[in-house]
Amino acid sequence: MKFLVKRAKRHDSNAFVELMESQKLTMYKVARSYLRSDDDIADAIQETILTCYEKLDSLENEQFFKTWLIRILINKCIDILNAGRRECPTEQLPEQGGNCVSLENYEFYELLNSLDEKYRLVLILYYVEGFKIREIAQILDLEENTVKTRLSRGRREAAREYRFEPPARYMKQAVR
Repeated sequence: MKFLVKRAKRHDSNAFVELMESQKLTMYKVARSYLRSDDDIADAIQETILTCYEKLDSLENEQFFKTWLIRILINKCIDILNAGRRECPTEQLPEQGGNCVSLENYEFYELLNSLDEKYRLVLILYYVEGFKIREIAQILDLEENTVKTRLSRGRREAAREYRFEPPARYMKQAVR
């Protein structure tokens, strides 16, 4: 990827297109963790690509391209949310690449959508995209310990949702 970034920085449009193609699924997953509307997701990705194209020269270290790209995307998603363009979540997940979403993926996305946004994003970046804790901390502008805490709490919340266990506070009331 570093080679593509270097070529793209030299204004090689084919290299830039290839670079964006290689990152489109990652961008979709991250945008989906913030936004529900397909139109908003498409807008965020489009604005991210445009910003990356215009500001690629400002990227100092090619090895951090993906982190830089995701940070821009997150900022675009937040801008869309702040602009009030967020729509109500739909009951169906969009089809990706013309293929039907499998039941397993549907359940996974439903589980993720049931989680608090701060946990959902950290879990996606860590488990789905394979970022390290240090990189997630950079992307989200958080302390590493905060990322670790959100991962732990997100795992617990996901396990509770998946098993349909009531929160502990309800269990105490049932025992009385």
